[in-house]
Amino acid sequence: MTWTALGLLYGLFLGAAAAFGGTAEFLTVLVLGAVGLFVGRVLDGAVDLSSYVGGKDRRQQ
Repeated sequence: MTWTALGLLYGLFLGAAAAFGGTAEFLTVLVLGAVGLFVGRVLDGAVDLSSYVGGKDRRQQ
């Protein structure tokens, strides 16, 4: 199982645990699932955040 799939499942699990029905709860699950998917993609290396966090200093190029 990839980090992406694991992150998505984890986010959906947290969202489902936090919500028990209704529109607001559905949106909570949707947002937490998207956050979990994004974190999984970062851990898989599909999203590069090095320019935002701890990237190479542009003055040293």
